[in-house]
Amino acid sequence: MKRPHYVTDKALKQFIKSALEEDIQSGDHSTLSTIPKELVQSARLLVKEDCILAGVELAEIIFKTFDKDLKVEVFIKDGENAKVGDVAFIVTGSARSILSTERLVLNCMQRMSGIASLTHEWDSRLLGTKTKLLDTRKTTPNFRICEKWAVAIGGGTNHRYGLYDLIMLKDNHIDYNGSITNAVKMTQDYLKKNKLKLKVEVETRNLAEVEEAAKLAGKGIDRIMLDNMDVKTMTEAVKIIAGKCETEASGGISRDQLNEIARTGVTYISAGALTHSAENIDLSLKAIKN
Repeated sequence: MKRPHYVTDKALKQFIKSALEEDIQSGDHSTLSTIPKELVQSARLLVKEDCILAGVELAEIIFKTFDKDLKVEVFIKDGENAKVGDVAFIVTGSARSILSTERLVLNCMQRMSGIASLTHEWDSRLLGTKTKLLDTRKTTPNFRICEKWAVAIGGGTNHRYGLYDLIMLKDNHIDYNGSITNAVKMTQDYLKKNKLKLKVEVETRNLAEVEEAAKLAGKGIDRIMLDNMDVKTMTEAVKIIAGKCETEASGGISRDQLNEIARTGVTYISAGALTHSAENIDLSLKAIKN
């Protein structure tokens, strides 16, 4: 599948370099002390739990970043179903290189596959509706690129990547500013002054704030978030907004609520659980003995 826009060669290089330095530092002494430099071997990525596999492309990039001569034969691609006992790929080359990159590859793939699998399961509950499932910025520091990439692999839609690519006026911004109207006016002045073209989302906590925001829908506000509202309140909020801009349900949403919330007519449902509550998938890299 096509990489999301934020998964650039530069970003991947920076992530992999930092991760390898964290792990290896002065050297992988376990491997250096026991494995001959010239030894060539193979290893297979064994799936030990049914899942939506994710991180295969990243694994290839990690292997080749560390050692350009490593060869990877892929059998299961990102986003495909994997069953217990499946072999996702075989990597062949320097045994030292395989062992030194093993843990980074597994850490990434296990986490990414867990997120992709959870996202796929949640997204399947929205079938038959027009509502899209979003992730959030509730990600692991310095690992966001992998976690959001995994959401995309699992069929979800990425929300803003960071603080720089969309303006979201949350409760604290609004409370510090006095009102939604004041916060939006200052935002528009800021965008104009700095010649920026960014979409603006505003969080609302009750119907009074929805009514205030709805007056600015399409006139400074591109999306209205309905935060921690029950389904009845959400339904009323969507009616008030009346399609003037996008809507997003957010706040403590569980998978069992997804279809019911989608039926309110919201454009998006965002859930931090996709990244902060996914369980790692059991995968292992096993030596193939010659």
